[in-house]
Amino acid sequence: MKGLFHTIAICVLLGATATAVRADDAKGFRADLIGQVEYAQKQILALENAIPDGKMAWRPNKEVRSISEVYSHIAFSNYLVLKFAGVALPEGITIAGPEDATKWEKASRDKKVIHEQLVKSFDFVKSSIGGMSDASLENMVEFFGQKMTVRSVLLGLLSHMHEHLGQSIAYARMEGVVPPWTAAQNAAEKSKK
Repeated sequence: MKGLFHTIAICVLLGATATAVRADDAKGFRADLIGQVEYAQKQILALENAIPDGKMAWRPNKEVRSISEVYSHIAFSNYLVLKFAGVALPEGITIAGPEDATKWEKASRDKKVIHEQLVKSFDFVKSSIGGMSDASLENMVEFFGQKMTVRSVLLGLLSHMHEHLGQSIAYARMEGVVPPWTAAQNAAEKSKK
């Protein structure tokens, strides 16, 4: 039994390593894109972490997403856009179309749940990009009624991440939360004086 446990643990570790190696082996555009996704991920997760639990339901008005809904929307869209790019979704993630966004956005206000969704979706984005071939980036797909290359769809995904990062920064500031990277810079400047 102990041997079986060790064998399973080694297989899981090797599988995780294989995924990481594949993403790390990406070169050119794919490597650049993964780096940009990691940068957006770092800021989105840091800001999401800085928002107090009691503020997750806040929204500037009833016609727009709440803070929790924005973060859930990012996670949902990471999967949706990759589906448009022809990537098979992971087991347990089903998306019939963009209309499913509302279900995702309203499913939870729990920071732990939302954080886990974000992390998993970003990991999926990076491993999917790392697993693509350079040639597959030129494949034509339909994205919201427009024909475009997979490369263009992926650029749109990155743009979408930054769009909602900006929205999240504005929401945080409206609620008195300073983005962590700005707080760190302010503290460093203050310590120099």
